[in-house]
Amino acid sequence: MSVKNLEILSCEPYEEGRLFKNAGAYERIKAIAHYAVDPDHPANAGVIDLELAQRGDDGFVHFSGDVTMLRPISGGSRTLLMQVPNRGKRNITRFNMTVMGTQDTADIDAGDGFLFNHGLTVAWAGWQWDVPRTTEHIRIGLAPPQVPVLARTPVSQMQLRLQINVDAVSISLTDHHVGDLGMHEPIPTVDVDDPMARLLVRKGPYDPPEEILRENWYFGPNEHIHLDGGFKAGSIYDVFYTPRDCPVVGAGLLATRDLASFLRYGINTPTAGSIDHVVGEGQSQCGRFLRTYLYLGLNLDEAGRTAIDGILAHIAGGRRGEFNHRYGQPSVQPTLSFGHLFPFSDLSQKDPVSGTTAGLLDRQINKGGLPKIFYTDTSSEYWRGDAGLSHSDIGSGKDVVLPDVVRRYFFSGTQHGVGVAKWSDRTLFGSQGQNHMNVIDYRPLYRAALLNLLAWVREDISPPDSRYPTGKDRIRREDALEALQEIPGLALPGGSAMTAVYPMDLGPDAHKGIGKMPPVLAAEPYPCWVSALDDDGNEIGGVAMPDIAVPVATHTGFNPRHVNTGGAGQLLEYIGSTVPFAVDKQIREASGDPRLSLAERYDDRNDYLRKVLAVAQALAAERYILADDIDLCVEIAATRYDICLAHK
Repeated sequence: MSVKNLEILSCEPYEEGRLFKNAGAYERIKAIAHYAVDPDHPANAGVIDLELAQRGDDGFVHFSGDVTMLRPISGGSRTLLMQVPNRGKRNITRFNMTVMGTQDTADIDAGDGFLFNHGLTVAWAGWQWDVPRTTEHIRIGLAPPQVPVLARTPVSQMQLRLQINVDAVSISLTDHHVGDLGMHEPIPTVDVDDPMARLLVRKGPYDPPEEILRENWYFGPNEHIHLDGGFKAGSIYDVFYTPRDCPVVGAGLLATRDLASFLRYGINTPTAGSIDHVVGEGQSQCGRFLRTYLYLGLNLDEAGRTAIDGILAHIAGGRRGEFNHRYGQPSVQPTLSFGHLFPFSDLSQKDPVSGTTAGLLDRQINKGGLPKIFYTDTSSEYWRGDAGLSHSDIGSGKDVVLPDVVRRYFFSGTQHGVGVAKWSDRTLFGSQGQNHMNVIDYRPLYRAALLNLLAWVREDISPPDSRYPTGKDRIRREDALEALQEIPGLALPGGSAMTAVYPMDLGPDAHKGIGKMPPVLAAEPYPCWVSALDDDGNEIGGVAMPDIAVPVATHTGFNPRHVNTGGAGQLLEYIGSTVPFAVDKQIREASGDPRLSLAERYDDRNDYLRKVLAVAQALAAERYILADDIDLCVEIAATRYDICLAHK
């Protein structure tokens, strides 16, 4: 069955009836999808604990989730963009050039109208079980099926990582790594007096932990944890306990597939007869979600139909996530768990540590229904230690062959999130870096990637060649750090503060999705490869925005944590750095900067913008940006030139 029915709660004009080019007016639909899935169906195989979930009288597992949809009232491109909501948020910022932010809102700002000018129907299916679904927070999520208490064998624990930016005596039982962006529901313990619960603390991500005596901490009211003497900013705490509830976390994967399929093939739906193709898109957490979806081979619905024709997985790197195991926490990023496990690359290779041979796409290839895939990454995913694993042979270090259905694009010199044209060392997550944050706005590259994928899916037009660090354009992270030491004013991470991916032993029941926490690190970390650098410290192993190709600064994908928020030197996983060139030769020489100054590179601002324009035109000719975005790229570069020229 899958989607039993779509309960429409409201349908109203979008943007007060604004008319979009080639598509006209849109409407906004708010709904609840009611799902009924067969736990014994091969299409649902691999979803952990689904067979243990409570069943209805029909033998199916029932659950429901929020749905938001924006669709053209008439016309459109007959294409559905199924966007996976990040922590319950419906965010089209990277496509429609809207203002960046973390605020909760029911509004979906149309910005410059990019998605709607191209006639796309856009839908979001709530998939995450732990996001707040209240009028205060206005996010969309899932009411998941539950595993009964008696079926939760063997007894196991969850690992919850706690790292804060300000000292506190009490912390809510929720992930704090992404700060205000997360804000998911606290996860209560089954027993506040649980004698088996543990609390560990460490300074760096892989430093030996110190166990805090049970009598020195306790579970308090409102799902908080209290520590005598308080939690220290920047220190890394891990609490291990058994949660009260046991949701089938992987139901969110089925909700995404089945809503996409329902909107495409269904009769009793607002999109009936109007959708020919579906493209799935996800960013960061949601890109890792889509990699998990592919890994499990879920792209054929219970009727054997392909749900999604193309996937755009953005800033996912080589990881998956906590989207399909017992007590999985979908918002968790750095905690070593199931999402960090081999395999990383698309096609099969041998893990030299475990001896296992596997590839990310093995199941989907064997089942059929393999979509066309775009992977797009920034420098941050490489510097945190995992993106390079997605296209490298772990044993030999050689490049691996990409499947014919895959394209991979690296946005050189960019950070995880879109850079903003202002000097700041404060992140959206409440932390602080030692360097100014990376200012590069790579959205023109991302907009072009979407349209190239759509052309590939709908018209079989081959996309531009992949561009990512390979061969001589790929080096070890430690070698890149050594080369960057010559740049004055650039703080570097290092040592045990660097994140990496480790081979892990999650215990005897790991094959059931039940981990023994904390996992045992089975060997030294997998190698970390990053892009090679030019003489300015800028990356060369990918496709570069014009203001990277015609630089006014050095731009990196890393930024070490500042002492003001504790944990000084730890790698901020999402944040990059920008270090401007000196204005003129005199200033450059006084600081010992080996990089040529602005005055030594460009006659004036007009000379700089002429060179930017030439690069933008070349990128458009190769289809890495849209011809319509050439002027946008010049405008972006002009603002970065101005802030670097004015920088003191």
